[in-house]
Amino acid sequence: MSNLNAEEYKTFESIKHDRENGTEFWHARELAEVLEYVQWRNFQKVIDRAILACKNSGFEVNDHFAEVSKMVEIGSLTQRKVKDYELTRYACYLIVQNGDPRKEIIALGQTYFAIQTRRQEVQDAFNQLDENNKRLVARGNIKQWNQLLAEAAHNAGVITDEEFAIFQNAGYMGLYGGMTVSDIHVKKGLKKKEKILDYMGSTELIANLFRISQTEEKLKRDEVTTAAVANNTHYEVAEKIRKAIIEMGATLPEDLPVPDKSIQTIEREEIRRLRNSKKKLMLDE
Repeated sequence: MSNLNAEEYKTFESIKHDRENGTEFWHARELAEVLEYVQWRNFQKVIDRAILACKNSGFEVNDHFAEVSKMVEIGSLTQRKVKDYELTRYACYLIVQNGDPRKEIIALGQTYFAIQTRRQEVQDAFNQLDENNKRLVARGNIKQWNQLLAEAAHNAGVITDEEFAIFQNAGYMGLYGGMTVSDIHVKKGLKKKEKILDYMGSTELIANLFRISQTEEKLKRDEVTTAAVANNTHYEVAEKIRKAIIEMGATLPEDLPVPDKSIQTIEREEIRRLRNSKKKLMLDE
């Protein structure tokens, strides 16, 4: 699949529609234009193949290909009714999979809708987890992204351990309204050796994951080369996330409740549970 740049990504995002209930859809005729199908009858053939693929996959076709009609202008002051579809992301994915592979835009569409479909699958799976397992997943992602952030910061001029501590502190200060790592530690009532990330709920962890991932990307995108600019970048990214939280009327990170159990405790309990389940299976055999 081809890689997407920002403009190509926006091409498919710009024709996405949102309903009042929060669900999204694409109009088939708008998608046809983006995918460079001049004749509707040719695009209808692609839709027909996609509908067949949807049916063969065991999904309800009408849930993904909702047939609608719309009025279009065919001349001066003249309109006629034409057939259209309201497509889900999955329907769009099936369409680009069945499109003309010689078209570069088809390959880009395959990449876009594959990525978006996978993201939705991951989100749906995450939402089905209980709070403890959401924390485990988010904390694991943060560990991975922190490694990427450390590498990006090093390339940006954050070299020594002391410089990296200052860099990390800048991010927390931006997200927590000026509170330092030490301030947050005290606020959570943690012991000296306890890490603040291990005593965050899933909502707070996700906010920090966003801070980390967006800072890593911006450091690379802006080609930052000094520690001072890297620190400012980390602070500014985190501050913008905080402003977004305020605008949404959500609870600020420092005001979120502190979980009773640490990540380490949950991990130990999960390992113990898995071991006990394995032993039970062996006994049943």
